[in-house]
Amino acid sequence: MNWFKQFYQVWRRECYLAFTDVGVLIFFFLLPLAYPVIYTIIYNPEVVTDVPAVVVDHDRSAASRDFVRTIDATQGIHVIGYAADMAEAREAMATKKCYSVFEIPADYGRLIGGGRQATVSLYQDMSLLVRYRQVLFSITGVQQYETLAVTAERVATNGGGLVTMVSGLPIGTQANIAGNPSQGFASFIIPGIVILILQQGMLMGITMLAGTRRDRRRRDSLHHVDATDLGYGATVTVLGRAACYFTLYLPMAYFVMAIVPPMFELPQMGSPKDYMPFIMVMLLATAFLGQTIQIFVRERETSMVLIVFTSVIFLFLSGLTWPRYAFSPFWKAVSDLVPATWGVQGFVHINSNGASLADVKDLLWPLWALTGAYFVTAVLLRHFTRPSREETALAREEWQAEMDRDEVHADA
Repeated sequence: MNWFKQFYQVWRRECYLAFTDVGVLIFFFLLPLAYPVIYTIIYNPEVVTDVPAVVVDHDRSAASRDFVRTIDATQGIHVIGYAADMAEAREAMATKKCYSVFEIPADYGRLIGGGRQATVSLYQDMSLLVRYRQVLFSITGVQQYETLAVTAERVATNGGGLVTMVSGLPIGTQANIAGNPSQGFASFIIPGIVILILQQGMLMGITMLAGTRRDRRRRDSLHHVDATDLGYGATVTVLGRAACYFTLYLPMAYFVMAIVPPMFELPQMGSPKDYMPFIMVMLLATAFLGQTIQIFVRERETSMVLIVFTSVIFLFLSGLTWPRYAFSPFWKAVSDLVPATWGVQGFVHINSNGASLADVKDLLWPLWALTGAYFVTAVLLRHFTRPSREETALAREEWQAEMDRDEVHADA
């Protein structure tokens, strides 16, 4: 019973410190509440449309003009005009008047009319991958359409009565985009980003609390001990603080995963009964990770520098923008140590692909392993750095006396 009493006192003290620290409140509440909403608003509408393009037409035939009208009719490309030559087209791209250049050869109409293959060159600005992807998808659709039209014309010319039997290409293609039917950027990136926000926000809050404790130790004149530290054992202190962070962040996790997607009509095929238990394990691992890395935080400001610096690194390591199987062994090992890596992978499987908790058990076990490993490291670091009971009691008495003096001065 004494252990549980100490556990409750540590939990209550940590919650009090969190709610009385404006910086921690920002990381624990404002960040997970605002960032997912702001990010999703920025990425709406999800699909890039009407990418400006310039055409260099060396043929000037009816076939080339029909090709230009076809690409201009697509959702992703908007032909803003013709260029006399490639030099003029390069100047338009250099000044960002356009992001694509189509060069039609002089023999385009003759080759198409003669039943032979013609080649249209595409020059694309690669500064933004989303633009390149949209233009590539649009021109691929145009290529399939033109192939179908040419095939139908050839059959009509040479096949006689067979023309009525031609309804499409010999082998048709149909795209079924699972988990992201609109192929939108927000539907793709937001499910992974929100998990990283949960991890980074919790880590910044935990390390800021640690920096505050060290600031108090520097201000205290007695033994450099933080008077708000209860001085209990390592295990009960680590578990009590982790319980505080977990209870504060659990509602935030439910908000970003169950409430934000319906607000913006993002795909949501998973069930809370599957992804909430999964994310709960990730939150535990993050709580213990924060108490492990807080040894590196000497000041409150250090937390922002340390965690914000790693945010972009953790984003790449999560496998959201680059597949993990393509990592080098070193970086794959580093990514395995980040709870958000497994959190992103598991939540995307559940939320976007409709997987159950049993389907992602191979991702859940590494999270449990990280939870246990970071719990051990946090306990060991706490054991070797915690003050003695005598030092804590003396520091608390001095701190209370100082608080009483401040109260008397305030009344006076």
